[in-house]
Amino acid sequence: MQMRERIVAAIRKVPRGYVSTYGAIARAAGYPGAARQVVRTLHITAGLPWQRIVGAGGEIKLRGESAFEQRFRLESEGVTFRGRRVNMRVHEFKFATARKQPRSKNSAKTKRKLKRKANLESPAEGNPQQSQKPEARS
Repeated sequence: MQMRERIVAAIRKVPRGYVSTYGAIARAAGYPGAARQVVRTLHITAGLPWQRIVGAGGEIKLRGESAFEQRFRLESEGVTFRGRRVNMRVHEFKFATARKQPRSKNSAKTKRKLKRKANLESPAEGNPQQSQKPEARS
């Protein structure tokens, strides 16, 4: 399946009364970081429920008449707003995709340090320099 087809399939999964973000659609389609491709797909593909896709935090990213139309369509589907943003606590659609646990920024660095420490504490077997302790001077 091509990228565009996967994005379209993810967009079609968002039911009436719910919204999703451009980034969440990209992740659900298997392309994290491709939120701009979601925007492009919405722009060139007819018949999609475009009004159900919003910016991060529930913000309507469209401007002018299109923004008013998106809000009107969402309200007619029962979506509520908190000021200018969609109430994401109530209306955000959660995809049932398995997510990787976020890694610590320092995890690779920490692993290297631990490996070095383990190598220093347990001397390597074929390396006589590491296996001998320096003699104390008198």
